[in-house]
Amino acid sequence: MAAEPEAKFAIHEAAREGKTSVVESLLNANPKLASLKDDDERLPIHWAAAYNRLPIVELLVTNKYFDPDVTDGSGWTPLMIAASLKNAEGDAIIELLLRKDADVNMKSVSGQNALHFAASKANLSTVKTLVAHKCSARVKDKRGQLALHRAAAVGSTPILKILLEEGKSPVNATDVDGLTALHHAISEGHGDAAILLMKAGTDLEKRDADGNLAIDLAPDAKVRKYILQTAEREGIELP
Repeated sequence: MAAEPEAKFAIHEAAREGKTSVVESLLNANPKLASLKDDDERLPIHWAAAYNRLPIVELLVTNKYFDPDVTDGSGWTPLMIAASLKNAEGDAIIELLLRKDADVNMKSVSGQNALHFAASKANLSTVKTLVAHKCSARVKDKRGQLALHRAAAVGSTPILKILLEEGKSPVNATDVDGLTALHHAISEGHGDAAILLMKAGTDLEKRDADGNLAIDLAPDAKVRKYILQTAEREGIELP
């Protein structure tokens, strides 16, 4: 008789719920459970990373079947999952996975590396860690977006500064819609991020696939006025 799903994937459930002793007991009985994929094509370590269960991740990385770069059905590694946690909760897990030689430049099915995920959640400390470990800021995903586009879209000026530092990320790169990071910043109403990108030398005359300048995408008059007035004070001349 086939095992019930609940029993078959007990270690995955325990990993999600943070039941360290249960995971340890199951692994002691059958170490190969660490490499068992569930219906989401996830291993226990994917769930442990997703729920920020550091003690369980610590257990799993010592397992002889541990692979730091194992992917789930979306091509996400444990490192990518940890990088996408809010408020950099996954930093301790990230540090552990990097010590275990996790590949910082692996890409998901959508073409994103860990830096895309960290930038999307404005996880500044995670971005710093990944960049320090040579995670590339020049990788484009399948939508043609860099981590810079993601940081601009969420308005994180500290992350934008890191990604632009010493030319790590090209400021004028466009995605499949012809949008630069500046287009993303302005369309999401992030005036300070827009000004930072302007001061970094972004091409103010670049138009997207629909012919829009970045300033044309301001969501309302208030955002547009703030950007125009701040740019003028900074000596930036908009087209």
